[in-house]
Amino acid sequence: MAVEKGSAFLLKVGDGAVTPVFATVAGMRTTQLSINGEAVGVTHKGSGGWRDLLSGAGVRSVSVSAAGVFTGSSAETRVKTNALAGTIDDYRLSFESGETLTGRFLVTRLDYAGDFNGERSYTLSLESSGPVVAA
Repeated sequence: MAVEKGSAFLLKVGDGAVTPVFATVAGMRTTQLSINGEAVGVTHKGSGGWRDLLSGAGVRSVSVSAAGVFTGSSAETRVKTNALAGTIDDYRLSFESGETLTGRFLVTRLDYAGDFNGERSYTLSLESSGPVVAA
């Protein structure tokens, strides 16, 4: 696997259409992705005291966190609107290799900050709702 640039790890938000067109959330400086899985144990008398797990069972989720500089883009406005309304929307993560992860997410946190002599910045957290598809 080749080394990839962090600047090519992009967060995009859909436009609300049935087949969404995605726009990059501008100004991102850091983006982080966590794929989470909950194990379901199916240990039984014949397992000899060792834990057995049921493949494909349990709850899976994807968490995304990001931080950046506010640019006032339409994608940032859509994220803020989703956060205020509690709306689940289409999001896509794209990587330099061309791989993408696409799914529906809820903005669970959106924070803005600004220093007296600095730019306005923000951090956000997203949690998946339903399947996240890799392509």
